[in-house]
Amino acid sequence: MRVALVNPPWDYRNSIYFGCRAPHLPLELAYAAALLEARGHETLLVDAHLDGWSAAQAADAVAAFGPAMTVVTTAPTYLFWRCAPPELRVPRGFLDALAGRGGRTVAVGPHGSATPGPTLDKLGCDLVVRGECEEIVARLAETGFGAADSRDGVPALAFRRDGALVVTGSPHAGRFTDLAPLRWPDRWIARHTHHHHRFDAAPDGPGAEVEASRGCPYTCSFCAKIDFRDAYRRRDLDLVLAEIDGLIAQGVTYLYFIDEIFLPQKPLLEALATRDVRFGIQTRIDLWKPDLLDLLGAAGCVSIEAGIESLTEAGRAALDKKCRATTDELAERLIHARRSVPFVQANLIAVAGDDPDSVAAWRDRLRRDGVWANDPVPLYPYPSSPDYRRLWGEPDDEAWERAHAHYLGQFDRFSDIQEERPLPLRELEAACGCR
Repeated sequence: MRVALVNPPWDYRNSIYFGCRAPHLPLELAYAAALLEARGHETLLVDAHLDGWSAAQAADAVAAFGPAMTVVTTAPTYLFWRCAPPELRVPRGFLDALAGRGGRTVAVGPHGSATPGPTLDKLGCDLVVRGECEEIVARLAETGFGAADSRDGVPALAFRRDGALVVTGSPHAGRFTDLAPLRWPDRWIARHTHHHHRFDAAPDGPGAEVEASRGCPYTCSFCAKIDFRDAYRRRDLDLVLAEIDGLIAQGVTYLYFIDEIFLPQKPLLEALATRDVRFGIQTRIDLWKPDLLDLLGAAGCVSIEAGIESLTEAGRAALDKKCRATTDELAERLIHARRSVPFVQANLIAVAGDDPDSVAAWRDRLRRDGVWANDPVPLYPYPSSPDYRRLWGEPDDEAWERAHAHYLGQFDRFSDIQEERPLPLRELEAACGCR
């Protein structure tokens, strides 16, 4: 079977999305392509965002390939599944441009994982994959869409049959640990000049994203990972290093580990220390002892994004952080990290009860020691987060609209990393055919 896998041309205007807007490698689609090719299928991987293509150009490339199945993601790569744009206008715009020329259409991503029915209807696609998608896409291709009910035997799917919603199972969690090293086209790597979350120096070569672990052992209330990338798994070290060595051979000088929580792993750090490459991570600083922070810096880490969230123990407990360190201990650990890592960021969330003057004083204190702490970011209660389910229960067909309206109504100002006033979800999706 011929299968096209598409990262569409993202457009974040007036979105609540506050993640990075630069292109990042679509790991989930590349994993799926590798699994498909191992089973004898032909694949076409299209990254319209990286290539600067319009939806029409991406659709024409897919149509020329003549696939029996086209897969499009609803979030800008695995890195941002937990904080994806709520609106589906971009993947819908691509599917409209494709206009039936790509065979069966399949959506993967956080939207269909949490709310498969509305996602099917907004996108007008044939199928939705729930949860981590690479293994399910490969199994779906194996069915060949031969028998009318061949889809029923594949787990974690949603589709319409005679107008009724059919869901074949709960969101899927992949094995992950044995995913083979990814190989990217030289042309893509050459175009990938972005060094994600790096601020110590200008890019001195291509950047790339890699994944050493998936999921997180914690269940913080704000983290949208119930339906995907939830349980913690660590990828085999030899496979990770083989992928990294391949990227270095292609000229990559900077890596960003997309791991939800980059936990201390001494063998990986020792291996990185022997390679000529810098890297960035997101983690919890309370899980790192001083000697491992020193090793992290020696290994080439130049960027740490550490979730602190609240400056009070009560605030962190309310977010289910299960953090045993005091606020002073967290500050000391951040400052220690800064001695060997050029950029260290403490992430803060706008939490009711946190005193603005205390927050400002704490930010000033850290800044004096070279650690940056952001202006507290408002919470968006994503449907796959515990916060959403605490407020409203299991997600229903209005889950995204409800979360969006709550977010817009809760704050009279937004963060220092949001450039525009976000619009209501219905307004964002009205012009694209989703409504």
